[in-house]
Formats: sequence, C-alpha cells, structure tokens
Amino acid sequence: MKPHFSLTDPVQFLALGFGSGLAPKAPGTFGTLAAIPVYLLMTGLSPFVYLLLTLVMAVVGIYICGYCAKAVNEHDHPAIVWDEIVGFLITMYLVPVSVLNIVLGFALFRFFDIVKPWPISYLDRYVKGGFGIMIDDVIAGIMALACLQLLLYFL
Repeated sequence: MKPHFSLTDPVQFLALGFGSGLAPKAPGTFGTLAAIPVYLLMTGLSPFVYLLLTLVMAVVGIYICGYCAKAVNEHDHPAIVWDEIVGFLITMYLVPVSVLNIVLGFALFRFFDIVKPWPISYLDRYVKGGFGIMIDDVIAGIMALACLQLLLYFL
C-alpha cells in the first residue's frame, strides 16, 4: 500500500521538502534542488548564524524525519528529503555564492548521498529512527563540503 503523506501537516510539509520529495522519480535530487533557494536565502547571514541555523535544522530534522516516517509507517521513505536539504546546506558552508559553486556543491552532495561510501553506508544501514534518517546525509554533506573546499582552494 502506498503511504499517504499530508502536505497540510506542517511537519510532513517540511519533511517532504516543501513537497519536492513527492516527485515521482529521484525525490532526493528534487529535495536537494529545493535546498538551493533555502541556501540562497541564508547567504546573507554571518558564517556563525548560517552554521547555527544549519545545526538547528539538523537537530530539528531528527524529529521532523522521525515524525514523518512514523506517520507513514516506513523508515526513511524516499519522499522524506529534509535530510537532503540539511546535507546541501552543510555542503555549501563558507562557499562563495556562484552558479558554478552551487552546481559543484549539488553534484558532490548528490554523489556522496547516492554512492554512500563508508561510513555513510554503515550509518544508513544500521542507525534507525529520525537520527538515522538525518545522520547519513549530514556525513554526506560534510564529505561534500571537504571536497568542495579542496576544489575551490586548488582552482
């Protein structure tokens, strides 16, 4: 039976990435696309406030993703993409705003989120609940951030 999501439920609306996670194909990619305007809105913040807000979004995401997973009775359903939004925001921390940097950050984050190298694959497989939904994308974001910073340093 197909899970029933409710965009009128504010917590599910956030978990579903403002509805982007309901895309019939590649919901994680659409969730990451939905993160781009959030990132652009946050670029005017100081680095400290950007980091603090991203951390708050990650911690609150544990509840948001866990709540939505329980509501549809399925752990880490692909439509739950709040974790992708937070992962992309981590990827873009301290990255100068440009179309090229957004494309690079997007590609790197999606790479780590899809390929799931160790320890992401381990966390994705063995850590459950809202924390489990969030942690693999947080680590993917950190790995993408490190790669993006290295690329920007050497380019």
